[in-house]
Amino acid sequence: MMKLSDILKGLEYEVIEGNDSVDVGELQFDSRKVSEGDVFVAVAGTHVDGHQFIGSALNERAKVVIAERFDGVQTGSATLVKMKNIASVFGCMAANFYCNPSSNLKVVGVTGTNGKTTIATLLYRVFKKLGYQVGLISTIKYYVGDEELPATHTTPDALQIQAIMAKMVDAGCDYCFMEVSSHAIHQDRIAGVEFDGGVFTNLTHDHLDYHQTFAEYLKAKKKFFDQLPKSAFALTNADEKNGLVMLQNTPAIKKTYGLKSLADFKCKVLEKHFDGMLLDVDGREVWTHFAGLFNAYNLMAVYGSAVLLGEEVESVLPVISEMRSVAGRFEILRSVDGRYAVVDYAHTPDALKNVLNGITDIRTGNEQVITVVGAGGDRDKTKRPVMAQEAALQSDKVILTSDNPRSEVPEQIIADMETGIEPHQKNKVLSIVSRKEAIRTACMLAQPGDIVLVAGKGHEDYQEINGVKHHFDDKEIIKEIFNLN
Repeated sequence: MMKLSDILKGLEYEVIEGNDSVDVGELQFDSRKVSEGDVFVAVAGTHVDGHQFIGSALNERAKVVIAERFDGVQTGSATLVKMKNIASVFGCMAANFYCNPSSNLKVVGVTGTNGKTTIATLLYRVFKKLGYQVGLISTIKYYVGDEELPATHTTPDALQIQAIMAKMVDAGCDYCFMEVSSHAIHQDRIAGVEFDGGVFTNLTHDHLDYHQTFAEYLKAKKKFFDQLPKSAFALTNADEKNGLVMLQNTPAIKKTYGLKSLADFKCKVLEKHFDGMLLDVDGREVWTHFAGLFNAYNLMAVYGSAVLLGEEVESVLPVISEMRSVAGRFEILRSVDGRYAVVDYAHTPDALKNVLNGITDIRTGNEQVITVVGAGGDRDKTKRPVMAQEAALQSDKVILTSDNPRSEVPEQIIADMETGIEPHQKNKVLSIVSRKEAIRTACMLAQPGDIVLVAGKGHEDYQEINGVKHHFDDKEIIKEIFNLN
C-alpha cells in the first residue's frame, strides 16, 4: 500500500479536501481502468480532457481525485486534491508512485527527427554485449532485459514509462535507452525521469501538423536538453545546423560528434559498400555492417554515448563492428539473380533524402534506382509533395503509392504528392494505389544489379486503412517476389 502523501511528495497543490495520509491502490489517468481505492488524475490531454470523467471514476469508487477543477462534482467521501498544470507534473506523480525507478538506472534519451530508433536500439545491443542488463523503449519494441513488450508509441505515456522502468529495476537492469519524441517532450511525458544523458541527431521537416511551425518543433527538442541535470551529458551532431542550438542553455556536460566539423568524437568514411563501411573513428579503423552516411552518424552517436557512459574505446569499437542493421532501417534484401531491395522507415523528406544519398554513394552508376514511396494520412500534408520531389531527384523511376492512409482517401494523398513532381520528371513517375502492386511492379521492373527502395513503413507489419490495421509487411512482399521464402 502507498499513501497519497507519497504520490504528492515534492509537488505543490492548491487545496486538499480530505486526508493525504490515506492509503491508496493504483494510480490511474484513464477512468476505465479505475478500481475501488485508486487515485484518479484528471489530465487535460491533446484530444481528451480527463475532467470529463471525474464522475465515472468516482462511480468506480476512486478513493482520491486529483484535478485542476471540480465544477460541482458530487464527490462523496473521496479525497480531493486541486492542483495547477497537472499534465506537466503527472510524470512526477507516476515516478513517486513507482518509487522513482530512473534514479536506480542510467537513462539515456535519444531525440531528433531521424536516427532515434537505430541509435537507441544499437545502444541497447552494445551494452548487452558488454555484459550489462539493459532496457529499451523504442518505436519498434520495448525490452526489459530479454523480455519483449509490445511498443505502442515512440515514447509511451508518463505512467507507462515509469511502470516499464520499475520493471527494469526489478529485473536488475543497469541501463535504459529510450527514444524521446517531440510530442513526449511537449506533453511532459518524460517528467519525473532522471536522465544521465541526452543525444541529438538532427532536425528536419516533420510533425508540423502537431507543432504548427518549425520553430515550435525545435523548441520542443531543445526543452529536453534545457532540462538535463548538470551531471548528465548532452551529445549533439556538430554537422547538423541545429545541433549546437540544443547545447545553448543546457547545464549538462556538452559534447559533439561529427564527420565534417571539429568534434569531440570524430569519424571519417574510408570505404563504402553495400554490405558495410570502413570507418576511421578517432584514428582507429573499424569495419561496420552498415551502409549510408547517415548510419556513420548513428554509429558515432552510439560510440560517443558509450564512451561518455564510462566504457573503454577498446571495448566499444569491436562490439560496434559486430552490430547489424535495425529492423526496417536500411535493411537490404538480395534476389538470387542479383536484384537488391532496401526497406527503410524513411517517412520524412530528409530521411528519404538520406537513404537515397546512401544508395547513391554506393552505386557504381550503371544500376537503376527504383523508389516506392507514399505518405501517411491524417498527418502533416505539407511534406507530401516534398517527399515525391526528393524521390524523383535521386531515382531513375518512382512509384507513388499508399502508406497508412488512415481515414483519408489514398488517391488524394497520392494526388498531393504528385504536385511535387516537376514536368520534366513526370515520365519516370507512376502512381499505383495498391502498395502490394506498387512493390511488385518495382521489383519486376528491376534488372540484376538494380536497387529497389521501399520507403515509409520499415518495421511496420500492418497498413492502417479507415481505422483498421490490416497485416502488411513490405519485407514479406519482397521476399515472395524474390523467391527468398
